[in-house]
Amino acid sequence: MCLGGFVVLFSLVSLLLKETLYINEVVLGTAFGVIIGPYCANVFVPRSWGGSQENTITLEVMRVVLAVGLFAVGVELPCDYMRKHAKSLLIMVVPTMAFGWIIVSGVLHLLFPALNMISVLCIAACLTPTDPVTCAAITRGIFASRHVPVEIRRILSAESAANDGLAYPFLSIAIYLTIESSTRVAVGKWFLIGWLSRGLLSPGYLFSKLMQISHRKGFVDRESYIAQYLALAVFTMGLAASIGVDDLLASFAAGCAVSWDGHFNDQTADDAFSSVIDYVLNCGCFVYIGAWLPFKSYDSPELGITPWRLVVLTLAILLFRRIPPLLLLYRWVPEITTWKEALFSGHFGPMGVSAVFVTALALSRLPKPADPPENQAQLLAATIEPIVSFVVLGSIIVRTFSFDSRSVIGASYVSTDGLSIPFFNLGREVHSHSTSLAYTWTRLRTGATLPEWLFQLRRTEDNPAAPAVNTDVDVEHGRETNEMAGSETGSRSGQASSGPSALKEAAIIKTEGVQ
Repeated sequence: MCLGGFVVLFSLVSLLLKETLYINEVVLGTAFGVIIGPYCANVFVPRSWGGSQENTITLEVMRVVLAVGLFAVGVELPCDYMRKHAKSLLIMVVPTMAFGWIIVSGVLHLLFPALNMISVLCIAACLTPTDPVTCAAITRGIFASRHVPVEIRRILSAESAANDGLAYPFLSIAIYLTIESSTRVAVGKWFLIGWLSRGLLSPGYLFSKLMQISHRKGFVDRESYIAQYLALAVFTMGLAASIGVDDLLASFAAGCAVSWDGHFNDQTADDAFSSVIDYVLNCGCFVYIGAWLPFKSYDSPELGITPWRLVVLTLAILLFRRIPPLLLLYRWVPEITTWKEALFSGHFGPMGVSAVFVTALALSRLPKPADPPENQAQLLAATIEPIVSFVVLGSIIVRTFSFDSRSVIGASYVSTDGLSIPFFNLGREVHSHSTSLAYTWTRLRTGATLPEWLFQLRRTEDNPAAPAVNTDVDVEHGRETNEMAGSETGSRSGQASSGPSALKEAAIIKTEGVQ
């Protein structure tokens, strides 16, 4: 009821909220969860479900949402993207994660001295990965599409998906060092379970080939093609978890493999069902997180947790977790060309579903804490959830507020779907000048102001000489219907190829006729 009610209410005003107030389902879903949660209306209380299995429910809810989100990221990347950009991803993922892990651990050790170094490494591992669910909400935003280069959006999406799967080794070494009595045994288990058993499983490529064969023979209809978007993600997650490999990394790899040659993307390009799935899952997940947040635990002096320490920790993480390493390493990442783009990429590091998932995974391996905790393992189990959840909440709140200021190192801050992002003049000056000149010329000639949407139309700049012909594909019968498409698109090709200039001329003629 709560999820359905939120989706219905949000959908009624979604365009207003997204394009006027720039607030998306991440922010509103969390706020809605807090309102209906145990600290306000008390009608949606996830912690009361399952008794002692409450953490297991949270773990599996986050796992399903992450698996579907990671699969979606892999599918939406261009064909063969991971192979072509492997060097850039390696540089962005491994050194950045390691640096952030160490820096966050140091800040935690200074602010929470009761936790030893192994415990703060465990908590830092929960805050190291970038959340792909929140990342998708940002990179798909209308302002991101206009102002952030497509290569940066793609590399950030791929990085957020890849570092989620690689967060487990950082967590497992700290967990084993905490619960095992011998360091030798802990390191041995970390190597065998944390690395060797985390092998990559991806049935996506095999599935893609099987679907192509079925398509050529006319065995599959369009509905079945669309259903595989969700079915393959869940199947990969379950198979990977059953045999003990990394289910999140396997889901991302399956998405990349299934779209490796572009066939799956072509068949599902014109269908919005996958976006609807992501939308509903994201809404439900953040409503759950909002109701799950343990507000009472944010002031627990007996555990060394106080509000001011949590606020300082959140600010330090936002400043030092990703920005310094990316400013140092961006020269070796071809997709990032300037230090301003590196600063933007470093600021871009939301924490959300992935942090909650890794926290629940850690709690499933730690002993249940006594009151008060009797040892370091119990102290870690009692403090990891309040610390991580506050940082997640802070990450969402900080990215809710937006402002416009060009005095800060030439940057203009705008909001993308309710999450504040600094756009450091990423657009080309030529584009902005040409738009300004066209607008001025139009006003001088007509004396009227044209609507803003006229200047925001998408143009086919990749290949101006190519005709704008839309080739339809009959999925159910496995053949192209160029005859029907050609007759319909032929009459539109002249208009489509001419771009916004033809539309502006038409608007000018229409305006003059009215006058």
